[in-house]
Amino acid sequence: MGTTSTALHDTGSGPDEEGDGWGGRFGRIVRSPLGWMLTGMVGVGLVSGLTATGPGPVPALGAAAAVAVYWAVMRFVARRSTPEIARRGAGREVLLGGGIGLGFILVSALLITALGGYSFSWAGSGFVSVVWSAVMVQIGAAVTEELLFRGLALQALEQLWGSRAAIAITALFFGVAHLGAPGASGRSVVAIALEAGVMLGAAFLWRRSIWFVGGLHFAWNTVEQLLGVPVSGHTPEALYTVDVHGSTLLTGDGFGLETSIVPIVLGVLITVPMAVLAHRNGRLLPRRRARH
Repeated sequence: MGTTSTALHDTGSGPDEEGDGWGGRFGRIVRSPLGWMLTGMVGVGLVSGLTATGPGPVPALGAAAAVAVYWAVMRFVARRSTPEIARRGAGREVLLGGGIGLGFILVSALLITALGGYSFSWAGSGFVSVVWSAVMVQIGAAVTEELLFRGLALQALEQLWGSRAAIAITALFFGVAHLGAPGASGRSVVAIALEAGVMLGAAFLWRRSIWFVGGLHFAWNTVEQLLGVPVSGHTPEALYTVDVHGSTLLTGDGFGLETSIVPIVLGVLITVPMAVLAHRNGRLLPRRRARH
């Protein structure tokens, strides 16, 4: 991507960090990795809360506002550049991530169907309205969640403890964050942490691009929704209805496809090469280089 050096080594704080009017100790706390992480989470989370369930294009507009808030926090609080949301190459990253997410969900659904777990029928809903609604909602969800978990949390924690620990911690919290969803359980927490938290963390470290992980996340959720499979326990309007047969190990439970063994295994198979590529490209931050 040509931005690795900046992404790994531009960790904020200019030369006059103690005398810039931020108020001594308070300024140092706010500018610390945990400080700007929490500041950004409050800002992005507030935007998400106000727009996520809005009508029409409101969730997508909220995603754009969340990116602006993220940029402002990184620029003026963390005082670091933001190559991970650079406009140059953004379209390519979205398409690459989206292609992986699309393939991941389609292959998962096809395998479960071939094994007798799912059968699909056309729902008869208006094609354009259903697709439009799904796209708007999932743009908002994908972008804001990736800003929160990969943009803010992962990058802050890897400055403290390195990339590997940051992936483990953010994956766990990503799974726990879905506990409030309908049908959530300990099993769903583990499944989400493994197939989504770890995969998206590895994907971010490989590409160092919010657009890439956002595209992957968006395609995953959107295709799953349009197929009529519950998305993290939620069953919004879809193009198809799905009948579920057989064991929950194969099909997942009411929480959705994410708790099926099929996407868990596929997720691991996708994660491993991304993690290897991130390591080979020098995009992992070891603990010894982490900024304390």
